[in-house]
Amino acid sequence: MADGFDRNDHDHNGGGSFVMGLLTGTVLGAGLGMLFAPKAGSDLRNQVREQAGNLANTASDGYRRAAETAGEYAGRVAETANQYAERGRDMAGDLAGRAREAIAKGAEEAQRYVKDATGAASDMASGSVASGPTAMGSSGPRPAGSYSNDPKSHPGGQSGSGGFGGPRS
Repeated sequence: MADGFDRNDHDHNGGGSFVMGLLTGTVLGAGLGMLFAPKAGSDLRNQVREQAGNLANTASDGYRRAAETAGEYAGRVAETANQYAERGRDMAGDLAGRAREAIAKGAEEAQRYVKDATGAASDMASGSVASGPTAMGSSGPRPAGSYSNDPKSHPGGQSGSGGFGGPRS
């Protein structure tokens, strides 16, 4: 626009200021109408007192209703927040239980592996050969002295066949 003002560009607060302006204008208009109406002074004072009392009662009722509604909403919000907090605590407890179970299972498997590995190592050290599948491989551990340190004896140029990438000795 030429003047730099776009009426769709300013903030709107839901028509609240319009309603306040309308109410203010109504009250002022009614008051001025009563002041300029041809009545006796005592009648006018009684009418103004009555209107002021009605306005005070209306404002008091509106305030009371707003406070009750706000209290109800606050109660609902607090209840919902407590429900979500309880669900969060339940989920955290479940996850902690699962983690404990997984750790225990992993520890058991690690202990079993160490037990099997030490058993196989002691068997190899004593020179006995186990038959059948074991934890050290499907063909069982090799007898002592069958490991070659000659890199040419293995296709990959590495000696031994270590389980963790290093040579076995």
